[in-house]
Order: sequence, then C-alpha cells, then structure tokens
Amino acid sequence: MPVGVVVRRRPGATRWAKWSWRPVALLPGAGPAEWKELRREGEVVDFHAGTLPLTVHRKETGAYLEALSARPPSAFVVLRPGAERPVLHLVTASPFLAQDHLDAGDEIVERLEMPPALTAWLADFVDRHHVEERFRKRRRDEVDTELVEDGRGDPRIRQAADVYRSPAGRKR
Repeated sequence: MPVGVVVRRRPGATRWAKWSWRPVALLPGAGPAEWKELRREGEVVDFHAGTLPLTVHRKETGAYLEALSARPPSAFVVLRPGAERPVLHLVTASPFLAQDHLDAGDEIVERLEMPPALTAWLADFVDRHHVEERFRKRRRDEVDTELVEDGRGDPRIRQAADVYRSPAGRKR
C-alpha cells in the first residue's frame, strides 16, 4: 500500500542545527509527492515528504500483531540524514525492523499512529495470513565433554605451572 509521510520542519534548538525535522503523520493511499508544502505557521512547515510503499510479508505477521496491539496502533518512519533535508527511507509496520534502524544511531526513527484505514488494512492481512507457531525449546547438541581438556592453557607451554605464572620482565 502506498503511504505518504508528512514531515514537520521547525527551527533548530541549537545554533548547530538550523532545522529540526520530524515525521508527524501518515497518509494511506497517497499519490506521489516530493517535499510538497502542505501547511505553514510562521517558521513551522509541514511537508508531504514523499510516498513509499508499505510492504508486508506473510512470515512477519507476528511483528504486525505487535504493532496492532500497541495503543494506539503504530507504524514507523525512518529518515536518513541528507545534505539540505532528510531523505525518506522506509515506512514499516514492524517494530522489530524499526528497532534495527534505531541501533545504527544516525537515522531518525519515529513511531506514528496508524490511521484507521491503514489499521484495518493491516489487521485484515494479519487475519488472513497469521499462523500461530507453538514455542519449541531447542535442545543442545549432545557433546562429549570428556574429550576436551579444559583449563589446560597454551599447549606450547610444557609445565602446567607456567600457565598461571606471570611473565617475567626482560632484562636489556
């Protein structure tokens, strides 16, 4: 589904950042646009920054259930730093994918409330494709621990006592 992203530009809080950019709204089913000005109040401007596809996959329905169960149901927008203004990178309904982008630290990741149309569309997709998987605890491999001599140290050292001795200083 194509989703438009509204980004708000306001004056920066410090002298090092001229502008502060923040995604503020989603527009499901929006047409193409590139930084089209929507509203202006003094120096604060709302732009339709662009439209990206919100792509969903059958195997990730567990992540979408997390997004739908949040109050309010949420989607995530990722902006990357650009020369003059940020670059619209991704719109996702997966909080796990959003977390991956937060780990990098240089991208703006914003959680936004899903509009009702987007919530209904995603809930319908999850209802049709979600398969509950039973939790299965993995078993460890059967390893014979008697075959490994543990705590022996460096095999190049002949005496076991040398493993624990601190190195002697060299005389020059």
